[in-house]
Amino acid sequence: METTLNLHKKYNIRRVINACGKMTHLGGAIVLPEIAAVAAESFNHFFELDEIQMVAGRIIAEASGAESGCVTACTSAGITLSVAASMTGNDIARVFQLPNADGMPQRVLIQKGHCVQYGAPITQSIRLAGATPVEVGVVNRCQPEEIEHELKKGNVAAVVAVESHHTVRFGWVKLPQLIELAHAHNVPVIVDGAAQDLRLRELIGFGADLVIVSAHKYLCSTTGGVVAGRKQLVDAVYLQNKGIGRGMKAGKEAIFGAMAALEYRMQQDIPGWTAEQDRKVELILSRLTDVAGLSLSVDPDPNGCPFSRARLTPDPQVTGHTAKSLAAALIEGDPTIVPRAHHADEGYLNLDAIEMTDEEIEITCEKVRRIFKSS
Repeated sequence: METTLNLHKKYNIRRVINACGKMTHLGGAIVLPEIAAVAAESFNHFFELDEIQMVAGRIIAEASGAESGCVTACTSAGITLSVAASMTGNDIARVFQLPNADGMPQRVLIQKGHCVQYGAPITQSIRLAGATPVEVGVVNRCQPEEIEHELKKGNVAAVVAVESHHTVRFGWVKLPQLIELAHAHNVPVIVDGAAQDLRLRELIGFGADLVIVSAHKYLCSTTGGVVAGRKQLVDAVYLQNKGIGRGMKAGKEAIFGAMAALEYRMQQDIPGWTAEQDRKVELILSRLTDVAGLSLSVDPDPNGCPFSRARLTPDPQVTGHTAKSLAAALIEGDPTIVPRAHHADEGYLNLDAIEMTDEEIEITCEKVRRIFKSS
């Protein structure tokens, strides 16, 4: 007799083996039991949201090294609200006025190579606040002089920077220098660090004014966005809940989940966690090492987070498959196996083992073998 609710069976939904990583379209992360218990307990009680946000602010500050923090619906919401905060400050009349930005600083600078699409264009997240995104430089080059030129024009509310492997990796102004340039003109820097919660303290340490990370990625919490930064700006972010942020507010389960996740992170054995991820990557390599025509290697996280991924590069002449066709074949069926196919056009794909159990690794590697064998 089943003692737990089987949602796949009840709603006739395919099971997913997540070999892609902490992806919103796959539901974020598996929430850790210690965090799920806190979030579940919150369902049984009433709270004043302002009060628990104050507590969250103290925990975010302790975990990040920032002055304060708050919880939003997600990172995307946090970006929009942070931009809005840089425009309104703590002036409630301005909060009520948005998205009409008349009379406010409204130009938001972003390097063109940072204009990523994370499920929606980041420039759209900026425009939602009533701001005007100003793309600086060209796709593969942005020089400090170009940032300086735009700052000197004035009417700049903020500079937005994206810390992600999706950005152009060369020819851009790196975050520490970007912060120095912006601060010389008293302009705040907002960092979209959605999947960079493992680097949160580092990003704050660079001097960023606001950093937003996802609670539901490596923090393994319920869906939410964690905003950390200067108290005056964080207060202005939270004040947006009385205006355009009303539909982006976090519920009690998101706030308590983020709090529990950050408390868990502060006592977490990160070297031990890294060793476990390395073990699972090695398990993948060991299961596929003798597959003819398949080259295997290990890719460190491109943003410097403490984990790696297995890289699979099939030789189409031997295996009968390109990286694209291998990814498509893995996705077929139930369970669907979703690889990290960001680089399929370049001839390889990754298996991200963080959300995979040993059993799921075995299933995935066996399916890879079957796909090649049937070609």
